[in-house]
Amino acid sequence: MGKKPKDPRKVVRKLMKAGKVKKKCCRSKPRCKKCPVLALKKAKLELAA
Repeated sequence: MGKKPKDPRKVVRKLMKAGKVKKKCCRSKPRCKKCPVLALKKAKLELAA
């Protein structure tokens, strides 16, 4: 039972270091699964819930 980070950007940075998210968005449509923009949006939703 660790502490949850309150900053979604920290969550995305951790995912980048783990290799789960790319460092830069390629801006393809639709966005790819490794997109940092999508990861940030998802992290914000999870922290809001």
